[in-house]
Amino acid sequence: MTSEVQTPETEPAGVHEPSEYMTLNMGPQHPSTHGVLRLLLTLDGETIVDVKPDIGYLHTGIEKNGEKLKYQQVITLTDRMGYLDNMMDELGFVLAVEKLLGIEVPERVKWIRALFCELERISSHLVWLGTHALDLGAMSVFLYCFREREKILDIKEMTSGVRMMTSYFRIGGLMADLPPEFEPRVREFLADFPHRVDEYEELLTQNELWMERTENVGLLSREDAIAWGCTGPVLRASGVFADLRKTNPYSGYENFDFEVPLGTHGDVYDRYLCRIREMRESLKIVGQALDGMPDGPWRIDDRKIVPPPKDELGTSMESLIHHFKLFTEGLRPPPGEVYQVVEGARGQQGWYVVSDGSAKPYRFHMRAPSFYNLEALPAMSKDALVADMVAIIGSTDIVLGEIDR
Repeated sequence: MTSEVQTPETEPAGVHEPSEYMTLNMGPQHPSTHGVLRLLLTLDGETIVDVKPDIGYLHTGIEKNGEKLKYQQVITLTDRMGYLDNMMDELGFVLAVEKLLGIEVPERVKWIRALFCELERISSHLVWLGTHALDLGAMSVFLYCFREREKILDIKEMTSGVRMMTSYFRIGGLMADLPPEFEPRVREFLADFPHRVDEYEELLTQNELWMERTENVGLLSREDAIAWGCTGPVLRASGVFADLRKTNPYSGYENFDFEVPLGTHGDVYDRYLCRIREMRESLKIVGQALDGMPDGPWRIDDRKIVPPPKDELGTSMESLIHHFKLFTEGLRPPPGEVYQVVEGARGQQGWYVVSDGSAKPYRFHMRAPSFYNLEALPAMSKDALVADMVAIIGSTDIVLGEIDR
């Protein structure tokens, strides 16, 4: 951290009376910013007067790179945006392209996608809870959360062959059907995880130190949360009912019974409680998806959109030609534009895709929830103590790879 004292000549615009402020440079190397984020803090003693987030240190160029790749190849980029809930990014993109193509995937595909998205939501919240607790001095919680997350990563690896960047959701369906050992492994997780969440709550929810660090800290009113465009747990912790899985169901979510946790104060503690309760609700959806999983194909039957079965390539010239043309020329949605939004772990993930009839998207853009939640940081931090800055940043659960696209 570096600092400088602002004299009346250098103090922030809009301040007319002579006074002294300190400008504190927090980041971009500070570990509590959860990525290369720089915050310019204006302080009056230990009180925060203003916060200016400075992003761009992790710029990946994913959006422009996506416009140079075939639609199927873009999926690998979506995995690397919000890498903690990457399957939700995959889902938003494939739903957008399927909307361009005018296709409807089988019911089994919808349920499998929803199941994995809820496992991913739990996994993302576990990373948030573990790192947030570590920032505030609760090291044991960090170790416990990553213990449970490891089980979800094992399930993803068992199904797709990859622990994190799975590219399991494909345009028109899935990479492959669920393996035989999938259901027993998930049911084992379903039986064990509720007790683990109880452990987290026993350690934190009524812990006096935890409550002192989080209650009435980082307050964000309902009006400010809406005005700044916040979504996800940050918005719901301020008491706003907004969850696309309920209000605009997609990928079979209309078939599941679950609650949407809401806060009352909009502070760091409410954001903690919302995510804890969301993990319990996601577990309900996973259980319902397993119990009611429909039979049927795991992708559509259209050789111009999905590749033919591998066992046909050695015996069918037609299948070989379809395979060759699909991967060399790519699929070609008709000209048009779509906007598809899904409820990610951090909020609404929107995908804007424009087709010009070629095999590559003419325009590829994402509405990243972390970007909007970060922009509300000045409203959360005003008049807070500089010592609370770490707790406030952690409560937003930002991912810089999602912000710096």
